[in-house]
Amino acid sequence: MPIGFRNTNELWATILTETLKRLGLKSAVICPGSRSTPVAIGFAQQSPPLEVISILDERSAAFFALGRAKATGIPSAVVCTSGTAGANFYPAVIEAKQTRVPLLLLTADRPPQLRNCHSGQTIDQLKLYGHYPNWQAELALPTAEMEMLAYLRQTVIHAWERSLYPVAGPVHLNIPFADPLAPVPDSTDLSKLRSQFHPEDFFAGVTKSNLFCSSSGNPKNLRSKFSGTPASITGSCVPVEEWLQSDRGIIIAGVAQPHHPQEYCQAIAQLSQTLKFPVLAEGLSPVRNYAELNPNIISTYDLILRNQQLAKQLAPKIVIQIGEFPTSPVLRHWLKNTASKCWVIDPSDQNLDPLHGRTTHLRMSVEQLVKHCLSQAKTDCGGQLYLQWWCSAQAKVTSAFEQIFTHQSDLLESKIAWLLPQVLPKETPVFIANSMPVRDVEFFWQANCSHIKLFCNRGANGIDGTLSTALGIAHRNQSSVMLTGDLALLHDTNGFLVRNKFVGHLTVLLVNNNGGGIFEMLPIAKFDPPFEEFFATPQDIDFCRLCATYGVEYELITCWEQLQKKLNPLPTEGIRVLELRTNRKVNAKWRQENLANLAMNLF
Repeated sequence: MPIGFRNTNELWATILTETLKRLGLKSAVICPGSRSTPVAIGFAQQSPPLEVISILDERSAAFFALGRAKATGIPSAVVCTSGTAGANFYPAVIEAKQTRVPLLLLTADRPPQLRNCHSGQTIDQLKLYGHYPNWQAELALPTAEMEMLAYLRQTVIHAWERSLYPVAGPVHLNIPFADPLAPVPDSTDLSKLRSQFHPEDFFAGVTKSNLFCSSSGNPKNLRSKFSGTPASITGSCVPVEEWLQSDRGIIIAGVAQPHHPQEYCQAIAQLSQTLKFPVLAEGLSPVRNYAELNPNIISTYDLILRNQQLAKQLAPKIVIQIGEFPTSPVLRHWLKNTASKCWVIDPSDQNLDPLHGRTTHLRMSVEQLVKHCLSQAKTDCGGQLYLQWWCSAQAKVTSAFEQIFTHQSDLLESKIAWLLPQVLPKETPVFIANSMPVRDVEFFWQANCSHIKLFCNRGANGIDGTLSTALGIAHRNQSSVMLTGDLALLHDTNGFLVRNKFVGHLTVLLVNNNGGGIFEMLPIAKFDPPFEEFFATPQDIDFCRLCATYGVEYELITCWEQLQKKLNPLPTEGIRVLELRTNRKVNAKWRQENLANLAMNLF
């Protein structure tokens, strides 16, 4: 695009947006406002090739951008005006940090002389997001000098790289603008600078990097650019021989959203088959959806470990944790009591050991571990009997689930997570809401060969931005599905405002139990009042009318056969809500009784 020279603000904003475009930015989300006018116009003039989308609600906009970045691995930009607008980005900033998603937050601001003097729409925006950004800075006031334009270009490059390296996450640039904000002439004579400015020379060092994140959340080409092979890979701290000699070891495949899931799952399978260790795969790990690669997947560990005799018999000596720790409190309690030696395999700089055990962090990806440390490994380890115990228990639980759910005709919440991997088209992107849906996935989503791509906001485990994140993932993607409860959807109904700009399809599978089903599983459920009013918080919403308000397709699901027909094939465009009305107290009682009974009958 031509660089704007109508005023200094336009020049500044077009340098910023052109630099981001050349770095590889694909999408920008713009929230309406006055102070951000130069940046909004700068991005608008880059469309195409950039996709620039206007979203009214800042919280929804930030989560939509988060979803785009989750799906692509490329940073998304989100822009807002000054004042409290940027504060609405905060939940998405936290989630991006916790889940290592690259996100660029561009908040416009008033110039310094208009701060701390009760000038309208002004708050302190410096370090607005605390310690959560990977990096944060306030840009200088726009200045029409070549030296300052070079400063702007290099600062934007640094911001881009910090959103991706050494660990992906959010970056915040606070951008002050003085009037005039519209692209009208100001008092600055830009004619001389315009004649001296040669875009191809100025941007010669800014190359489109086409970055994407690896399974670790790190961009592969930035890793190779800034770092060599991690020292720990070639050093002696990888205890392969100790692992090989152990006859009681487990691999825990935790929450992960790798951009190359088959490579990730293949590496875990190779590790498992070499060591003869079972893989306890979290519901949100892709490992469960690539079962053809590994016969040693244990998806029912939560139920198996509820059996006290089995839990004692299966106590491991070695634990290899890959990525984030699973959701299951049963697993956490069991591991804490076994006091096993533990290694965490993850290349990030984060502490991924919530149990504070005898843990060693190996800062590498599982792919790197397998490539560099298992190539010479012997395969005569003696954990075959221990592995068989796990696989036998897994087979029993899987068979029991098959019997129970096949004959379950009522709309039981637990059956949904069991049914989805059997019904959905191959490789469908599925976003799982927090609270009860993610737990049902951990309990009941069985190992399969669907290659379904599971997503979830498990960084802060909140219900903020559930719909908006799912829409960001589904946008320009394969037809997608979101599994959510009623409260998580109601918390983010403004996400539906993107419907006119949304390209693709999202089916919202709404489990409406009129309240917070997760609280029915907690001790507080026995205390009513105040349980129903202050914890379950039923909202009594007619979702058919709500969908009509937003112009979103709606259908009430009354039987399993109807649901299966609606889920395969999926539509190719639009947003659709399929509502299943359930009774949360009945479902909570079913989970508590059946999980306990199944566990008792395993031994």
